[in-house]
Amino acid sequence: MGHTAQTELLPAAEVARQTPVTQAENGICYATFGDHKLPPGELEQVIGAVPRTVAAALKHRAYYFVPLTIHEQDEDSIPDDAHSSGETLIAPQHTTELSDRAICHRNVHFAGADYIFISTRLMQDKFALAFELFINIGHHFVDAAGVPASFGELVDRQAMAQVRGETSHDAWESRARAYGDIRTEPAERGRGGRGERMTAYEAAENSSARVDEKAKTAYIHATFADALAIYLLSLTLDFDYADLREREYPLLAPPALADRLRAVAALFPPNAGYQFQVLYRRR
Repeated sequence: MGHTAQTELLPAAEVARQTPVTQAENGICYATFGDHKLPPGELEQVIGAVPRTVAAALKHRAYYFVPLTIHEQDEDSIPDDAHSSGETLIAPQHTTELSDRAICHRNVHFAGADYIFISTRLMQDKFALAFELFINIGHHFVDAAGVPASFGELVDRQAMAQVRGETSHDAWESRARAYGDIRTEPAERGRGGRGERMTAYEAAENSSARVDEKAKTAYIHATFADALAIYLLSLTLDFDYADLREREYPLLAPPALADRLRAVAALFPPNAGYQFQVLYRRR
């Protein structure tokens, strides 16, 4: 009589202890485990896009690429809470049943280091895999090194000028908390009948609302992590900016994003063999 073999789930800490780690030329530590289905050379090319100056800040971290990462929540924990208690388990191979329980990534801290487990079998293509890694790296860099002052000043000017859209839901929400309601159209000047309109920057200057500094810090952190991730993605492959669109918020206006990416590129020039450029497509 035939039967279906059950895949044994392994504790993430056990996988980390038993799986050898490779250090890339740029200093990123990573490992692969199980039936990850990554084409030969693809992962190395993605990891190699991280500039050495960025990788240098990611000490005591290793990125593990595994088939599926499953986090077993405690009954009283909040679903999808990255800091909730519970056990993180790794599936050495993919099954439909396990994929329904899997999450894109999970951070596990033990033995004085951070281990980030990324579910390769939930990623449809290289774009998804690279962006999942890079958004993690963006946030980890901010946690370790903070945000360069020049970048913070840039996004603050953009927010005060009320540029349209943002780069992520977190950035969009924290910007709204920091600066108040975000308008995408210039404000009417006075109550006259001429229909004069002042610029969005003038509207912000004339507003009596105060900036929430705590929310502003969260906003700057989120925007820098996003910009660094998008910059790294641009070094890895050609993609259409619209591919990053989500339904909950409008994407940042392309000229404003280009300014942010150029600022990041100036801070962290590409490694040898990688090139940064922004291309505008005319319709």
